[in-house]
Amino acid sequence: MFIAGYIEKPERGKDIILTEKGRISNEKFFPTLEEKRLIDQYWKNKSELRKARKKANSIIDDSTSTKAVEIDENSGDSDWKTELIDQLKKFSPGKFESFSRLLISKMGVRIDNQRGIIRSGDHSIDGFGYFQSDEFRTSRVAIQAKRFTNGSVGEPEIDRFKGVMDSFNAEYGIFITTSYFTDQAKEKAVVGNNSVTLIDGIKLASLVQKYQLRV
Repeated sequence: MFIAGYIEKPERGKDIILTEKGRISNEKFFPTLEEKRLIDQYWKNKSELRKARKKANSIIDDSTSTKAVEIDENSGDSDWKTELIDQLKKFSPGKFESFSRLLISKMGVRIDNQRGIIRSGDHSIDGFGYFQSDEFRTSRVAIQAKRFTNGSVGEPEIDRFKGVMDSFNAEYGIFITTSYFTDQAKEKAVVGNNSVTLIDGIKLASLVQKYQLRV
């Protein structure tokens, strides 16, 4: 009835309130074809969202050594993403770097197991790989992964990464963080010959779900 607009959105413990449409409508004609379409679409969307949250719970359970977070099926789409990001923030820097390389490999980049993989905190890059865009073109890709628990990624971090990219002759860069990027960082990422793709926490959670990442 709520989906069709006959009652106001129900609240637990409160009486059902009819809308103006509900007060003047004849129940003999409920539902109309359009109302039936809306109702069917509502339950279809709810089913798809429930499946997505179930997958997200599985991802959290498999990707961390901590107890899995139970995601409320009635919570919004952003809630499970926030919980997943919180779990990723608990990773050690080295584990997050490994996690990021695995994600990028799932996205089609062939990771070089020698170049660019040194120890965490060395101010270098956190991964290096090759992406074949067609039969005749293969690009070098540098990867930077920053597990930030507070604060944002600013222009200086992007500038330093671009400098390191040059030393590896990388045509493209991918910068992954559990945090977010400032406007200045976003502008810096697309300046010059070598562009950097930015993946913030929200985008990271979406990609983890899309590629069903396991670590």
